[in-house]
Amino acid sequence: MLAWLSANLANIIIIAVLALVVGFVIRGMIRDKKAGRSSCGGSCASCGACAGGCIGGSCRSNEVPHMQKKKASS
Repeated sequence: MLAWLSANLANIIIIAVLALVVGFVIRGMIRDKKAGRSSCGGSCASCGACAGGCIGGSCRSNEVPHMQKKKASS
């Protein structure tokens, strides 16, 4: 077991660092969601998911009927 750990130590360290980075990104996304911040930058005029019908000032393409039709036809 010790030989396997020493042979794979570099891989273990890299995987651990990547897992930490992914964890911090997810944590930041959850905090932003709870704080009500949008990932699109808050400008619905420049949001591709909002072409013609933003609801409540935020881009919610799953609630806009014309966006659902575009997705279904694609």
